[in-house]
Amino acid sequence: MTAPGARAHASAGDGDDLDVEEALALVRHPKDDGPGAVPAPARHGEHGHERHRATPWTRARETAARAARSTGRRTPVSVPLADALGLVLAAPLDALTDLPSFDTSAMDGWAVAGPGPWEVRDEGVLAGHGRPGPLTDGEAVRIATGARIPADTTAVLRSEHGRTDAQGRLHATRELGHGQDIRPRGQECRNGDQLLPVGTLVTPAVLGLAAAAGYDTVTTVPRPRVEVLVLGDELLNAGLPHDGLIRDALGPMLPPWLRAMGAEVTSVRRLGDDARALRRALTTSTADLVVTTGGTAAGPVDHVHPTLERIGAELLVDGVKVRPGHPMLLARVKENQHLVGLPGNPLAAVSGLLTLAEPLLRTLAARPAPEPYTLPLSEAVQGHPYDTRLIPVVLRGDRAVPLHYNGPAMLRGVAAADALAVVPPGGARPGEETELLDLPWAAAGIGVCFT
Repeated sequence: MTAPGARAHASAGDGDDLDVEEALALVRHPKDDGPGAVPAPARHGEHGHERHRATPWTRARETAARAARSTGRRTPVSVPLADALGLVLAAPLDALTDLPSFDTSAMDGWAVAGPGPWEVRDEGVLAGHGRPGPLTDGEAVRIATGARIPADTTAVLRSEHGRTDAQGRLHATRELGHGQDIRPRGQECRNGDQLLPVGTLVTPAVLGLAAAAGYDTVTTVPRPRVEVLVLGDELLNAGLPHDGLIRDALGPMLPPWLRAMGAEVTSVRRLGDDARALRRALTTSTADLVVTTGGTAAGPVDHVHPTLERIGAELLVDGVKVRPGHPMLLARVKENQHLVGLPGNPLAAVSGLLTLAEPLLRTLAARPAPEPYTLPLSEAVQGHPYDTRLIPVVLRGDRAVPLHYNGPAMLRGVAAADALAVVPPGGARPGEETELLDLPWAAAGIGVCFT
């Protein structure tokens, strides 16, 4: 926020500076405002007003998901298989050929024709070679798994189920059925069959199926593009904290966390406490989502609210009834762009990521919502009188074990955690079933996507 009197020394054409009266109006207590004025963000100590303004935690998450739907349909993109992991199909995956595309051997052994014993050809049939010559009754040929079956083959005799006599003839040591160990053409699918529908999450198995079906690229919903703006003059990028300066934990943590949520992080910019730089960054950003760190309260250098007001952004969530992280916010900056303002405290920022950024990014990417689940707590957790609490836990068998070091400025607990427990106002008793939010790298399946 611009200091009192600073505007008087600025040039008249300096349009990026905040007007003092504009800035002050955004932090003025409601009793100071005239009739019809918009209520200002609460100061740190104004807990009653803050609770009145803040959005309940569940509704905040729903608002974030709904906000992403309002951006309209995103243009699908064609992506090489190597880059498609974690994306969602925007077009059906239809078979481009029969699978398998020719009769193949399911086992190493011999392709045989008619009843045995069989005379064995000198040459064998290997995978990846051309069409072999047809067999005649009483004839066999060595064949490898995946090799093309010769015409007129009756069955494939497995290597362990055949023996040769002194004259070199092949005998079966077990009964051999017609068509045994032959994968017929089209067994898995026929050309044109739908293999997977629109909306399927691309997992490693989906990549394998697409490759087997002849795809080099797949049509997907694009990754949401995210820009991270790190605010705060007190942050160091290297070395030990000193002289009132602290290390920036969020700059290193947020980009991989956002990638694990399926986003493409286009840039990480450190702006300090510079209102002009923040405004310039917001008005020039082309990202789908801008994530800011710190500056969401109403202190003298908390520029997020005044800047959003000045550029005409629409506040959708202004504070959430959750601890840590209650000063978080969600705004619509442009028609197809949103901003999630995270508190500066590290665990509070994690809370903001999971409360507002995750539902918004998931909806933008068209990824399915995770199925909610609960586990009993191994011990009691003290709750906030009015707000939801998010507590780091580890999963041990059928219990969630709360971790210590769960203050808003601490990362020690969440660094060891598998999930965050959603503790309702008033707390939870030992053995009480509590909703859990999996951390991306602890969730089963495709959650881990750091590329």
